Amino acid sequence: MTEGTSVHTRLQKSELVAERTMAFHFAKPPGFEFRAGQAIDLTLLNPPETDAEGNIRTFSLVSAPFDSDLTVATRLRDSAFKRVLSKEQPGLEVKIDGPSGSLVLHRKTEKPAVLLAGGIGITPYMSIVRQAAHDKTGHQIYLFYANRRPEDTPFLDVLTEAAKQNPQFHLIATMTEMEKSQRAWNGETGHIDKKMLLKYLPAVEGPIYYVAGPPAMVAAMRRILADTGVDDDDVRTEEFSGY
Repeated sequence: MTEGTSVHTRLQKSELVAERTMAFHFAKPPGFEFRAGQAIDLTLLNPPETDAEGNIRTFSLVSAPFDSDLTVATRLRDSAFKRVLSKEQPGLEVKIDGPSGSLVLHRKTEKPAVLLAGGIGITPYMSIVRQAAHDKTGHQIYLFYANRRPEDTPFLDVLTEAAKQNPQFHLIATMTEMEKSQRAWNGETGHIDKKMLLKYLPAVEGPIYYVAGPPAMVAAMRRILADTGVDDDDVRTEEFSGY
C-alpha cells in the first residue's frame, strides 16, 4: 500500500496498557506496508455518538512492520471518539488511511539514535525499537522516556524487557511525580534535561535526535538540545496534540 490508500479493517482486541491509556489491535489488511515510526488516520464508521472533534484521529503505529496486526495506543479523555473506541467490542469495523509520516530511523548505522519521548509520545518509538531489534540493524539506540509515575507509563514492561534482550538498546526512563506513586522506582527522576543527556550519552554531538510528544514538550526538548550543543539539522520532531 502507498500513502493515501484507504482500507477497512476490524478491531481484534483492546487492552489497558497504563492508567487511562489503552491499546487497540486491528487486523492488518493484506498488502499493508509501512516503515517503523509511521502513522495512520483512523476513522470510526457510523459511531453511536460524535462531537465537534469529529470521527478521525491520527495515530502512530505501536506495532512494528513485522507484526501480524496494526496496533495504536491513546490516552483516554472525555471526547466522543475516545468514549466510543474504548467501549467497542472486537469486530468493530473502521477505516484506515496511510501510512504517513517521516519519523523513521535513519539509515546510517554508525550514527546513534537518541529517542526523546513524553507520555503517549512513546508510540512511534515502540515500532522503531522493536523493528530495529528484529532486523538487527546495528544502531545504538538511546530512549529517554519521561512520565509522571510508573502507573502512567505505557509499555514500560515491554521496553524494560527489550533493553535486557538487545544490548544496543538503552532505556532511560524517568518519573517526574514519584511522590504521587504507589510503586517502587529505582530509575531516574525529574524531567529530561541537559544533565541527564550528558550522563547517559557517550557523546552529544553525532547522534540523530528524535522528539515526539505534546507541542510544549517538543519545544522544550529543542531548547535543551540546542543548549547541549546539538546541531538543529540532527533533530527530527513529531508533535502529538489533543491526546
